[in-house]
Amino acid sequence: ANFIITFRETLEAALVVGIVLSILKKMEEEKKNKYVYLAVISGIAFSFLGAFLFESLAGGFKGRAEQIFEGIVMLSGAFLITTMILWMMKQKNISENLASKVTMHAEQSNPLGIFLIVFIAILREGIETVIFLSASSEMSGGNFNILGAVLGIVSAIILGFIFFNMTKKMNLKLFFNISGILLILFAAGLVGYGVHELEEAKILSPIIYPIWDINWFLNEKGNLGSVLKGLFGYNGNPSLLETIFYLSYLITVMILWFKLKKK
Repeated sequence: ANFIITFRETLEAALVVGIVLSILKKMEEEKKNKYVYLAVISGIAFSFLGAFLFESLAGGFKGRAEQIFEGIVMLSGAFLITTMILWMMKQKNISENLASKVTMHAEQSNPLGIFLIVFIAILREGIETVIFLSASSEMSGGNFNILGAVLGIVSAIILGFIFFNMTKKMNLKLFFNISGILLILFAAGLVGYGVHELEEAKILSPIIYPIWDINWFLNEKGNLGSVLKGLFGYNGNPSLLETIFYLSYLITVMILWFKLKKK
């Protein structure tokens, strides 16, 4: 899950940076590249600051308060993933709109405008990554797969570099479609786990717990089970309320996704 999260978020940021640099090169305005690089560094720095503040806040909760906080983080993460994916599905001319804004700022000799476009994009992806990775870590029982996260970042940077240096551009649509479906499944897991945490905190009633228990066959704490839990929120003994929320979210969002895909 960490690889998918950092790969997609980093690739989105890399594409924004690549588009901006390409436009400036076409306009022979490479002297403004320094504002792009400054925006990237600033965006990353503020993302790390956000991660530090987030972890400091999370570490201050114990017991029931911690369960409530984790439940809110899970549900917030699912909401952010959903809005991000559905919004991108609606935007058919993202690169064209971005190019027109960069062109306008370059023609008006407005380096601050170029800086803000890149800075906001990097910061947005950075904050989303912090929230998603935190949720993924909690869903995996507090285990953070740093190798997967780093590989995702490195792979996305390499792919972004290759994409903008190829004479014949590769089609990234298939990648975004596949990663979109995987992230929807991941978000469904966040919904289920978020509900579970709120049940533990006695905020929600499980209705029936458990409705089944297949941990004897596929234990969520085993090798395969823990991977499935981290990716899709697998739970070997869920409550009825968890299952209702999980399936309701998954069915609703997949229907919306396929409807937008057909447009």
